[in-house]
Amino acid sequence: MITVTGQCVAAFMFGSVVGLLVQRSRWCNTAALRDAMLFKTFRNAKALLVAMMILTLGFTAFISVGNGNPMRFDVGLNQFVGLFLFGIGMVLAGACTVSSWVKTGEGNIGALWALLFLIIGLFVSSLLWSYTYWPPAGSTMTGQPNLAGLQLGFADALTLQQKTGVPAIVFGIVQFAGLLFLYRAILKKEKARGGSDKPSGGC
Repeated sequence: MITVTGQCVAAFMFGSVVGLLVQRSRWCNTAALRDAMLFKTFRNAKALLVAMMILTLGFTAFISVGNGNPMRFDVGLNQFVGLFLFGIGMVLAGACTVSSWVKTGEGNIGALWALLFLIIGLFVSSLLWSYTYWPPAGSTMTGQPNLAGLQLGFADALTLQQKTGVPAIVFGIVQFAGLLFLYRAILKKEKARGGSDKPSGGC
């Protein structure tokens, strides 16, 4: 069993390596979607798809052997509204949360403000959220589909595995295949245009 100090050292080393890779690669989820939709360049989109494919297989494999512990939360109208607002915030900030940390470390004051108010917003949200803040929550957020309450229930591979008896890795492979299809479609489109995208500046 690793000690608390060992866990801190491992976390620091892992975070440092990931931070260096993100900074040097100019990784940005916002840029991945923005560049693909507005500028028809797919450098970041391809990196995002590869990361999603690796994570999908990894997480569902762990769940299949009983060692996965995914976060459980209800998916419903509130999730779609929240994600939409968060997406608008990322576009206005010009960066996703990950690249905001990187830009802040590089001395970007605008990214520092975006990151600061993200933290403030999360803190205020944690104070406000309660079952009395959104009255239907107690009766609708049960992990089960509830169309009257605009809730779809839990949406994760573990739930599918428990309800169908099909190993989570099977659903992971299906999602992997869909992501791979998109990745190959991008490569095909780039080839038809005469080469891959030139590296962009990220966010």
